[in-house]
Order: sequence, then C-alpha cells, then structure tokens
Amino acid sequence: MDEYFDNFPVLDKFNVSRETFSVLDEFRELIIEKNKEINLISTKSIINSRNRHIIDCVQAIDFIDINSKICTDIGSGAGLPGIVLSILLRDKKIDMKMKLYEKSYNKSSFLRSVSEKLKLDTEIFEEDIFKKKNLVSGSIVTRAFKPLPVILGLVEKNFKKYTNLIVFMGKNGKQLLEEAVKDWEFEYKEKKSLTSDDSFLLNIKNIKKK
Repeated sequence: MDEYFDNFPVLDKFNVSRETFSVLDEFRELIIEKNKEINLISTKSIINSRNRHIIDCVQAIDFIDINSKICTDIGSGAGLPGIVLSILLRDKKIDMKMKLYEKSYNKSSFLRSVSEKLKLDTEIFEEDIFKKKNLVSGSIVTRAFKPLPVILGLVEKNFKKYTNLIVFMGKNGKQLLEEAVKDWEFEYKEKKSLTSDDSFLLNIKNIKKK
C-alpha cells in the first residue's frame, strides 16, 4: 500500500494521509468486486481506477463548503464522488452528512453496504432527484450524471437553498459550458483537472435562468 501511496504525490496537495488512502483503496476494491455483478464503472477504467476514479474525485474537496452540515451527491452511481468525499471529510474530522441520490436499486444497495462497512456519515436516497422539491444542501456535487444545462435546471428548480454546485466536466466540457451560458446566468470558477488533460471542474454559484 505504501508504494501505491507514493505513486500519487498529488495526494500531498490535499493532505491525504496513508491511513485515508488505505480506506479509499478499500472502497476502490469494493467497486471492482461489485462491478462483476453490476455495471458501476467501465471495465477498461479498472486498470487505472486509482487515478481515473479515486484521485479524480479527491480533487473536489477544495470546493466543498466545510461550514455546512450537508453535502449532496446527485446521480451518485458508484459513490463517485460522494463516498470518496465522505471518506475525506470524516478523516479530516469535518462533521458533515453526505446525501447520495441514486435511483437504481442495485447501486443504492451498494452505496448502503459500502457506507455501513466503512462507517460513513451518509444518507442514501433511492429516488429520482428530478421529482424532489425544496431540497436544502451546502455543496452539491455531480460527476458523469447529466449535461451541464440539465444539471443547472435541476439545481435551480429543485433546491430551495444551496451554497455551490461542483461539476466534473469532460472532454466536451468547454462546448457544454458555452451552451449553458446562453440560457443561464451563474458565477463560476474553473479548475483544471489534475488527472486528465482534457477535463476540468466547475465551482458554480448563484444560478438563474435568463
């Protein structure tokens, strides 16, 4: 495990300890094992899953509003980034509940079993978040869920209070951002991904429909 930890110097930037990395890697192994039964991550990404999935999610921690008691992961899937962030917050001794919305029964069951096994402060909602109203959160995070304009619409319509929205953007991210600003007003900061040259993160606030 030490040799794996040393291969990811980027973790030093986020003050991730060897003990925390061990928990993150346990989570990664749980995903890989469950992936034999249900589709959580693509099989081709397994070989590079520490960097592609775990470390990729870690970098969102800088945008989390640590003054809030709630963070919400919409379309959580395998718990990327929600479970990863919950592990980090717990091990940094930040008191925050992670709410994970995932409408799939199988994926929600996986999130519950992982949360119990790793003793995380999470709440799993096996529901379609598009049907929920008047939601309240600090930070909202989402990765590989829906296109940016759809996510903006969801947050603006379904959350009555939130601090910020953190979105992982892929290789088509620039185009999606250009399309989004045509119909939406919002403040945002862009952060280049540390794990992929053609990806970036957006930290978005004050979303309004034009």
